[in-house]
Amino acid sequence: MNRHHLLQQRVQQRVDELVGSGQETGVQVAAYLHGEPIVDAVAGVADPATGRPVTPGTPFFSFSTGKALTSTVVHVLAEQGRLDYDLRLAEVWPEFARHGKSGVTLRHVLTHTAGLPALPPDVTTADLADWGRMCAILADTAPEWEPGTAHGYHVWTYGWLVGETVRRATGRTLSQVLATEVAAPLGVPGELLLRVPDEDLDRLAVLDDRSWSDALKQLSAQLPNFDRAVPHGARPDADLGNDRAFLRAEVPAVGTITARAAARMFAALLGEVDGVRLISPARLREATRPVTRGPEWTFGMPVRWTLGYAVDGPMIEVGGIGGSLAGALPELGLTIAATKNSLAVGDGDPMEQLREMIISAVREETPATLPSRISRE
Repeated sequence: MNRHHLLQQRVQQRVDELVGSGQETGVQVAAYLHGEPIVDAVAGVADPATGRPVTPGTPFFSFSTGKALTSTVVHVLAEQGRLDYDLRLAEVWPEFARHGKSGVTLRHVLTHTAGLPALPPDVTTADLADWGRMCAILADTAPEWEPGTAHGYHVWTYGWLVGETVRRATGRTLSQVLATEVAAPLGVPGELLLRVPDEDLDRLAVLDDRSWSDALKQLSAQLPNFDRAVPHGARPDADLGNDRAFLRAEVPAVGTITARAAARMFAALLGEVDGVRLISPARLREATRPVTRGPEWTFGMPVRWTLGYAVDGPMIEVGGIGGSLAGALPELGLTIAATKNSLAVGDGDPMEQLREMIISAVREETPATLPSRISRE
């Protein structure tokens, strides 16, 4: 435990330096090892206008890191026998079958192979908050490729595709399942959110833009499919992440988290956390097995997806724009999450550096580390 105390000190020192230098405004970093917390470091302010400090319980809107919550809900429901990965969406959502989509399964959606990453060019942030409108758009959309034959990051559409399927199949929204089946058993109510209740809005960290808006413009100019997946009226920037109407809506491709709750959730996927285990070891193996290979449609980069999580070396994780991340190293029993409110790119990615610091420290104290099962497959 002394080594873990030293790791906590090292991480805390680093986040203090990041805030002290002005590179970051507010930061949370948390890690669990074999179901026990080993890092919970915070620094900076959640709201520069008022000076409200970041605490371990301050929720941060963390963009696509929220997909980890959505994916986890699916696995929990599958573990309970209430959902099947091979469920055809049209079985519970009949209008979705239009334009040759009758064979699209939940497995296709989880692996970003459904062929539905694009949105209409005139979609707005108000549209994103309109559940019925977005589901109707997707039901009436033709796939970009034959489902299952290619993959492309479903930046926005992931949430409605999974969420409407869950709603139709179970009668509950993703937020309802997340609150009762994940957050409550883990003792982190109000820290894993796919929509923010009115009473929690004032607790959130306020986002600011360092370099992310410029990065969005570059992505738009350089990538042929980026604007189709992320239209100009639906840019995931700091203004969107501070928009209360948007935050109140259920948009399950994005989410609001604390680092400690996200690390705890991943820990409960790997094993027990205070007596709570979300899924079985067999389901964990299935959920973390890489499925896709090669370049994907949206960004044109090679990306490997499991059932709902991206593979980054030995980690399964989902990262959000501007620097947030949450994931796990099953081989080590380690989970890590980080949040921040200054959205930046090209800054050396300090949250990834902190992640590597934690991984290296845990590896050093692990007597014999087997090769990662993920990297071998």
